[in-house]
Amino acid sequence: MRVWLLWGLLLGSAEVLAQACVVESQGAGVQVKVCQQNRSIPATMFREGFCAPQLKGQQVTVSFVEQCPIGAFGICRDAQVAGTLYRQDVHYYGVASDARLLKPACERQYRGVWTAY
Repeated sequence: MRVWLLWGLLLGSAEVLAQACVVESQGAGVQVKVCQQNRSIPATMFREGFCAPQLKGQQVTVSFVEQCPIGAFGICRDAQVAGTLYRQDVHYYGVASDARLLKPACERQYRGVWTAY
């Protein structure tokens, strides 16, 4: 029985890990593209909360994918979601010079590890 329980937990974890969303927004002359790769957020919460941003005055498109696409200029790995124990990897696309603001936020605010590409 314990083996089946452990196997179920492992399969459930793998399902959560293979979940990502690409969020693209534009408005006021600014375009943003990020991809959030789930690490430990419950699947429903990730899909309905974390991948459903409400950005006033912005046109937002969300696409669900198995994993984040290549081409990010930087990734905040193992970022902790504010006020929770949940973790995710946030991939940033677009203007690489934005890293000067994103790296400190990743490391200080989200307690993640910044990787530049």
